[in-house]
Order: sequence, then structure tokens, then C-alpha cells
Amino acid sequence: MNQISRYLLRNLTVATVFVTAGLSVAIWLTQSMRLVQLVVEGGAPLSMFFRLAILTFPTFLYLVLPVGLLAAVLFTYNRLTMDSELVVMRAAGLGPLALARPALLLSVVVALICYALTISIGPAAQREMIRLRNEVRSEYTAVLLREGTFNDVGPGLTVYVRDRGRNGELSGLLIHDVRSPEEATTVIADRGMLVDGDGAPRVVVFNGTQLKFHEATGKLEWLEFDRYAVDLQSLRKELGQRWPDPRERPLGQLLHISADPLDQQFASRLRAELHSRLSMPLLAPAFTVLALCALLPGEFSRRGRTRRIAAAAVAALVLESAVLGVANLAGKTPPLTPLLYLLVLAPVAGGLWYMKQWRRMRRLLGRPAATAEGH
Repeated sequence: MNQISRYLLRNLTVATVFVTAGLSVAIWLTQSMRLVQLVVEGGAPLSMFFRLAILTFPTFLYLVLPVGLLAAVLFTYNRLTMDSELVVMRAAGLGPLALARPALLLSVVVALICYALTISIGPAAQREMIRLRNEVRSEYTAVLLREGTFNDVGPGLTVYVRDRGRNGELSGLLIHDVRSPEEATTVIADRGMLVDGDGAPRVVVFNGTQLKFHEATGKLEWLEFDRYAVDLQSLRKELGQRWPDPRERPLGQLLHISADPLDQQFASRLRAELHSRLSMPLLAPAFTVLALCALLPGEFSRRGRTRRIAAAAVAALVLESAVLGVANLAGKTPPLTPLLYLLVLAPVAGGLWYMKQWRRMRRLLGRPAATAEGH
């Protein structure tokens, strides 16, 4: 790689990193709002939020990287055109394909990173994120007793806590239990402790009073005690068996759909996820070639190429929408699968051919080929 190619590659890489980082942070902020709500409502620690927030990046980064690369290519080559650097490079004998080589190399690297994200890193992060979300819902919610309010912790069980201290210490307790249809029990105590014994959360209260009202006889029992335990198993949300989401599945489960009835029922979703994982990374070279075709062939102008840049951005948007749509259709209609890969590969082949033959194309259209100096 010569010095000019290294210079172009360095500028493209820096621009891609910055654009991708900006887009990722913007998307991450929107995702984090839902995570904040989940963690706050579940009573999980702040560390759980950061773990979940970090795991969200691989789940959407493969979509952001091609867009960041597209913006970087458009910005870098347009800036070099405005500064007349590309004019000098063309005058030195470098054609469009030679100038495009660093961008094409970077697009291959980005595509490989996207494949790593879609095939391995992304599904693993999705599985871990779902596991942590379930943990928040089942484990941390089990010890969530809000201060100064009546907590309906289960059918027929209400707990009031005036203050909650460290290490599960509670003060000002009132527990009303009507889970038994024959009797209603109310426990009042000045202090207590929230413990987790044998996997079941419990409130142990000290030096309190128990009032038990028998529905059948209408009698009220009064009992003072030194220690009393109330089982709060209903606080723990048991999560039953669920059908694994296609996004969290390893590639092997998408390639070979099992005989499970649910897998067979939603086979189209599994196939759509498979082809989406295999085709989306190819958008990186496709977007790159679209941007290069807009800026490298033809005349150079210091006034910029706003229309061409806009056309490249619109073409990329249309291409990505078409790929997503055909991926879903290919899951339901397998014969459409070749069309999906044709959509992402055709712009690359057609664009490279156009950059090589653009002078001949202009002559066929009756337009004179522009010189390197342009205007």
C-alpha cells in the first residue's frame, strides 16, 4: 500500500470511528431509558444497569457500522475534493479504482466485524441480556419493598414499611395477610429484617403483635411475640419456559431448525433471522461502492457535490429497506432468498464496473470526459 492509500485509509478509519460512535451513543441513550425503568422498578443495583447497557451495543452495532462507513466515505472524499487533494491525486495518474481501494479495503474489514457481531457476539450478548432482565424481574423484584407505601406483594398479601435501612433492616412494619379464606392475619411490629432463606424471601419481625380474625366464628385472636416470620414467596416472579427469540439463537439453530413444534410453527421467523444475519454485513461494501460512485467518477468541482451525496444517501436508505423487507419475505417464501443476496451484491459489482468504465459510458451518452483539473 503506497503513501496515498495509507493517507486515505487513515482518514476514512478515523471518520468511520467517530461517526459510528456518535450514532451508537444516540441509539444507546434511547435504549437506556427502557433499561433505567426496568432496573428502577426491579430494585436492582446500579451495576446491573451498566451491565445491561454494555450488552446492548453488540445488538445494534452491526446496523450502525455500515451507515457510519457510508457517512465517513461521503464526508472524507467530498472534503478531499473541496480541498483539491483528489484533483492532485488524479493528476498524478490515480484513477477512480485506485482512489477507491482504501475505502473498499475498509469496507471488507467492517463487513467482517459485522459478521462477527451477527454470528457470534450479538446473539451471545442478546442471550445474556435476556438472562439479566429475567434476573431483575425474578430476583431483585423479590426484595423490593418501597418505603412509605402499601406494597401489594401478592394475592391477598400487603406489606407496609415506614423506613428501610441497610442490610435489609425494616422499621414500622404492618403486614396484612388474607391469603387464607378462613382467616385474616395482621402483624404489627416496630422493626424487622428482610432475609432470603432457602431461596424464598421472608420478613422476620421482632417484638410485635399478631391479630388473627376467624371468618367463620367472628372471633379475634391477639398474640404478642418476640419473633415472627412471614413468607413472601409471592414476591418472587417465577418465569416459566419460553420460546427462545431468534435473535439470541446460535447460527447452528438457525441453519438446522429443530423438530420442536414451536420451532416448526415459527420456522419463517428463524429463516428470516438467518438470512438477515448473513446479508446485513454485506451492506458495508454496498454502501461504500454507492458513495464512491457518487464522488469519484466524473468531473471534480470545488463547489461540492451535494446532489450526488444526497442521491447516494437515499440509494443506501432504499437498499437497506429493501434488504430488510426481502429478508422477511425470504423467510416465508424461500425461493426469494437469491434475490436478497442479489440486492446486496449487485451494487458492488455494478459500481466497480461503472468506476472502471465511466469514461466509455460518458462517450456513449455523448458527453465529453472531464479532465483531472475539473472546474
